[in-house]
Amino acid sequence: MQFHEFVGHVQNRAKLPSEGAAVHAIHSTLETLADRLTSEQVDHLAAQLPREIGEYLQRSDKTESFTLEEFFERVAEREDEDLPESVYHARVVMSVMREALTPGEWDHLQQQLPQDYQSLLEAGHEGSLQ
Repeated sequence: MQFHEFVGHVQNRAKLPSEGAAVHAIHSTLETLADRLTSEQVDHLAAQLPREIGEYLQRSDKTESFTLEEFFERVAEREDEDLPESVYHARVVMSVMREALTPGEWDHLQQQLPQDYQSLLEAGHEGSLQ
């Protein structure tokens, strides 16, 4: 998947007004995700994404443990959006990322995150997270 295709999918599915808004949602989500992953996992994910998208993962220099709820709060803070909007944007970004990754890499990502993240990884961008 190419950069503009990735961004276009996010913009379209999240019904964002511009490419810039989509890039901001992608950046906010992936930088927060990178805070939760090891540098090795970040490198594996970044290698399968468009270079410009992968760079958002590689901007973090820390690995922290935090819940899915805190993940969404951090995305909202980075995105400067209200929580429900940011939750939806993060879900869209993750669903597009799932399409961009090989099935094996997606499975590996699921294994790296705690059980409470599985609802985000499995739900896609439509319907309930539960």
